[in-house]
Amino acid sequence: MTQRIIGITGWKNSGKTTLTERLVAEFVARGVRVSTVKHAHHAFDIDQPGTDSFRHRAAGAGEVAIVSGNRWALMHELRGESEPSLDDVLARLSPCDLVIVEGYKREGHLKIETRRREAKDTRPLSMDDPNIVAVASDHALPGETLPVFPIDDIAAMADFVTSRLGL
Repeated sequence: MTQRIIGITGWKNSGKTTLTERLVAEFVARGVRVSTVKHAHHAFDIDQPGTDSFRHRAAGAGEVAIVSGNRWALMHELRGESEPSLDDVLARLSPCDLVIVEGYKREGHLKIETRRREAKDTRPLSMDDPNIVAVASDHALPGETLPVFPIDDIAAMADFVTSRLGL
């Protein structure tokens, strides 16, 4: 089965994370199994100094799995390797009905662009990206040729994604 992927893209502070979070909740409420991939442009750490797993990584382990009765996580240290491609990350996900990808604005999957007046930049990304198939906006966009959804109309966007991806 082919992975069904929709991206959420936009400039900093355009509402990408909020839209991703709300779409995940909407799809889960509809009985859809959802996974997400979030691209970070900065260093991040999901592990804290002093924990056993942090100590394992600090000692040089290339991968550390943390497992409990509630969840498990696998951390992979790049240690000089290149950042994995989106395709590499997608290939490691467990089977699901839909993957929502936040960020990765230059990748070739279908995307919804978020536009907010308070965003760091307000230039439309869709002019240069034929994979953007809709826009979620907090203001009117006269002349926009793509489908435009009010940024809070989560149900309509979920219906659009469902139809577009054949969910």
